[in-house]
Amino acid sequence: MRSIILIGSAEESGVPDRERLRSTLAAKSAASKEPLWIVLIGHGTYDGREAKFNLRGPDVTDLELSEWLAPVKRQVVILDCTSASGPFINRLSGDNRIVVTATKSGYEINYARFGQYLAEAIADQRADLDKDGQVSLLEAFLTASRGVDEYYRTHSQLATEHALLDDNGDRLGTPANWFRGVRATQRAKDRAQLDGLRAHQLHLVPSDRERDMPVELRQRRNHLEISIAALRDQKGKLKEDEYYEQLEKLMVELARLYREMQAGSPHGGDTQHAH
Repeated sequence: MRSIILIGSAEESGVPDRERLRSTLAAKSAASKEPLWIVLIGHGTYDGREAKFNLRGPDVTDLELSEWLAPVKRQVVILDCTSASGPFINRLSGDNRIVVTATKSGYEINYARFGQYLAEAIADQRADLDKDGQVSLLEAFLTASRGVDEYYRTHSQLATEHALLDDNGDRLGTPANWFRGVRATQRAKDRAQLDGLRAHQLHLVPSDRERDMPVELRQRRNHLEISIAALRDQKGKLKEDEYYEQLEKLMVELARLYREMQAGSPHGGDTQHAH
C-alpha cells in the first residue's frame, strides 16, 4: 500500500515546508523494493546558476535536493511539473533514477501546463499506447507532451515549455518527439542507453496482473527487458549468429518467467508487455 505525504497545503505545527521536505526524504532513504515518487507541483525559478522549487518560506535548490537524495538507497522517481525545471535533470539524474521535467531549460519561465496533462494521462486509458491494460510513466509522459503541444497549436501560441524524460542517468533527457511509439529512436549522446525503458516499467495505477506480481518477479522481468533492449542496441556491432544466440537465451528466460507469472496469477489469461 502506497503512503502519500503532502507538503505545502496546510500549516504543519510551525515546521517550514523546506524542513518537512528534507526530513521526509531522510525518513524515506532506507532501502526498499518499491520506488520513492517525488512530485513537485507549483512554481520554479532560475537565476542562471541554480534552479529552485518554490516553497512557502525558503525555497529548495536543485543542488540541495540532489544532496538530500544522495543517501536514498531505493529507486527514485522525480516529476518536476514546474516552470524553469530543466536544470533539475542535470542535478538529479543518476543510477536507478527517473527524472521528468516540464521544461528543457531553466529559461522556460512561463507557467507550465505539463503537470495537468500528465495527471490526466495517468488515469486515461487512451494513453495506454501498447494496450497492456495500464498506463506507464513513459506513456503518460508522451501523452502529456502531445497534449501540451496541441494546446499551444490550437491557441496559436509559441510553445514555452518542452518536457524532458531521463531514466538512463546521462543527465541529458529526451523530448517526446524523439520517440516512435514507446521507443526512443534518437540519442542525445554517443553510446548512451536510450531513455524510456525504465519509465515504461513503472505504473502509478498498475493493472491487476501487475499488482499481483511479486516484487522479485517484477524485478527479474524488468532486468530481462533492459538486457534485451541493450542487446538490440548492440546488434550492429555483433555477428548475426552471436546476436541471435544471445537474444534467444534472453527471450527463452523471459518466456519462462511469463509462464511462472501466469501460473501464479489469480487472473489467468495471457500476459502482455511491450519489448
